[in-house]
Amino acid sequence: MTLQECYSAIGGDYQSVVGRLMNERIVQKFVFKFLDDSSYDHLIRAMEEKNYSEAFLAAHTMKGVCQNLSFNSLGDSSSRLTEALRGGKSEEYQELLELVKGDYERTVLAIRELQAGV
Repeated sequence: MTLQECYSAIGGDYQSVVGRLMNERIVQKFVFKFLDDSSYDHLIRAMEEKNYSEAFLAAHTMKGVCQNLSFNSLGDSSSRLTEALRGGKSEEYQELLELVKGDYERTVLAIRELQAGV
């Protein structure tokens, strides 16, 4: 899998991130570093504990990381969860968390596939 194929698999914007960072090697370096980011784990733990202020911070951090890397699908779902947590719309939390989980799993799987081919 190429970096561009990875971006396609995760619903990302390859052209945007390469245009912004100006170098595919730099993009790949940061894509791989995404696997070390703990925001998702913090989000899951906070949601399980019903600590919605911590969940908000974790979702907001993940949204920012995704925006920087042009991971559009995961960025969009984490943004929607961030806004629900900000607005106290608890009836939406579980549904939005499931969207984030699916997008996150798809993203991690594609990055690991990319990593295996390098």
